[in-house]
Amino acid sequence: MNKISDNANRIMVIGGAGYIGSHVVKHLVKSGSDLVVFDNFSSGHRDNIVPGVEIIEGDILNEAELDNAMSKKIDAVIHLAAFKDAGESMEEPSKYAINNITGSLNILKQMSKHNVKYIVFSSSAAVYGYPEYLPVDENHPLKPENYYGYTKLVIEQNIEWFSRLGDIHFANLRYFNAAGYDVEGVIRHKESNPGNLIPIVFEVAAGIREKVIVFGNDYDTKDGTGVRDYIHVDDLADAHLKSLDFILKDNSTTLNLGTGEGYSVLEVIRMVEELTGKTIAVDIAPRRRGDCAELIAKSLCADEILGWKPKYSTLKQIIESMTCVYI
Repeated sequence: MNKISDNANRIMVIGGAGYIGSHVVKHLVKSGSDLVVFDNFSSGHRDNIVPGVEIIEGDILNEAELDNAMSKKIDAVIHLAAFKDAGESMEEPSKYAINNITGSLNILKQMSKHNVKYIVFSSSAAVYGYPEYLPVDENHPLKPENYYGYTKLVIEQNIEWFSRLGDIHFANLRYFNAAGYDVEGVIRHKESNPGNLIPIVFEVAAGIREKVIVFGNDYDTKDGTGVRDYIHVDDLADAHLKSLDFILKDNSTTLNLGTGEGYSVLEVIRMVEELTGKTIAVDIAPRRRGDCAELIAKSLCADEILGWKPKYSTLKQIIESMTCVYI
């Protein structure tokens, strides 16, 4: 893996102790980059940060802590700090407004103050809402159906405005469904209270939860359950490094990160059962507000612009990488 451009002497990974952040940090360390992790450890784990990386404990809602961290000659920011439970965001929107939107504006304010010109932002396919066509490309209308997706869209828009007004360069990365664990087996600390399907299924397989609640089995899909595009976290980490290298040449971009393949909830459950030998108890519940039947990415721009393609993101590869952690 090549070192990130010499334009970035120091990279600050905000949320670098989290699930995706820790994988990004590991890839950056392997690239030879100089970096600092900024995290409040509300959900992240110190054990997942590669030894030797400088850690600053702080919160994006605390401007003084951000100010202090960015005073350490930061050249670029990778921003992964956010609440991400779409269902919860519909019940507690103010919590998501304060943390996701206000916290991100604090980051942009401190970037301006300290003349930090580059940011890679962890966005989401939730900005699209119900798909008007499939697969979803970057030109799809932006109509989020849950408040979490709305916060991501607002942050994207503010980053674009700051870019116009303050000469910063950005990559807004719209993830589809992140899953899997470090293929080299270094990062093994499980997520705390996961809200996504695959880790929940694994918690049932491991005896941590009693059952999986499937929200809706009456969608117009192959088996009535929702279909999603799953992307391995190591492939996401690789995309962050490639995106950073791209924007350090004074470019900006907004990209989908997915595989173009969709799997239903029941297909995921059956695959986990097959690869673990465990029986997964399931309860069917009504559909949740904000959930669509099917969401699949078109990620050709990431290939054309970054030369990025998923390497570890078949459903079998994803589940095998998680079996080593949970079972």
